[in-house]
Amino acid sequence: MTGGTRAGARIALVTCTEFAELEADDRLVIAPLAARGVTAVPEVWDDPRVDWAGYDLVVLRSPWDYVPRRDDFVAWATRVPRLANPAGVVGWNTDKRYLAELGRAGVPTVPTSWVEPGQHWQPPTGPGEYVVKPAVSAGSQDTGRYDPADPRHRELAVAHVRRLTAAGRTVMVQPYLSAVDTDGETALLFLAGPDGPVFSHAIRKGPILTGPDLRAPGLYRPEEITARSATADQLAVAGKALATVPGGPGQLLYARVDLIAGPDGAPVLVELELAEPSLFLGYAEGAADRLAEAIAGRLSSSRPG
Repeated sequence: MTGGTRAGARIALVTCTEFAELEADDRLVIAPLAARGVTAVPEVWDDPRVDWAGYDLVVLRSPWDYVPRRDDFVAWATRVPRLANPAGVVGWNTDKRYLAELGRAGVPTVPTSWVEPGQHWQPPTGPGEYVVKPAVSAGSQDTGRYDPADPRHRELAVAHVRRLTAAGRTVMVQPYLSAVDTDGETALLFLAGPDGPVFSHAIRKGPILTGPDLRAPGLYRPEEITARSATADQLAVAGKALATVPGGPGQLLYARVDLIAGPDGAPVLVELELAEPSLFLGYAEGAADRLAEAIAGRLSSSRPG
């Protein structure tokens, strides 16, 4: 057991109704926590019966049905004591317009244009495919890949943007980076250490988007995941992104940095996932134990007196 961890500590692992008992990957941390004297309980974020104040720590894991109710979710986060990651981070990170802020701070990001509700939009004319997705989203839902050389794609892209903006949603348009189809996307996972986030492990995500958005059912699209080693360049970009988090990276219990190789081969940021990212604990030896240790450390640091 970690020195200083309070005997009998209880934490909530926050999920949604569809995964009320957590996803299998998230459940991997329960046994390592128990070995440290910490009881972990799955709790649904919008269940009014939950006494959040009764937990020593509340850890966001898979509340992925929040997207159409983001305002409610952020308001809920502000009411929950001892939330990890904290409510200020949740509010900032669940709207992908944070990418513009990171770009201004010098973090290499995928070039993005934004379409606000009520704005007229014309599809790009090329060259190269592009991606349309909402600024508030999870699991690659409401996301499509379009080819400017295909007239049908042009019609579908316009309809996609109109559907999202008509619902009051901000839209982001990005070039489709071809490295996704070859090298894939790299996700770097960081967990809290004594002096801030510490790199834990990395995974590779295969290509997901095959064409226009067809409004796939479910809370997320299935992904092809394999273990991967991180490069020095990727770690440098990740460190730069984490350094820009409002309030500083030291407040983070976990972080995921998603990168893709740009046209010149250098890594660019796709997303900085700080609210409810999958941590892919099952793809790296010791990852679940490292998360349990990070949680135990957070419990120890928050002890009264």
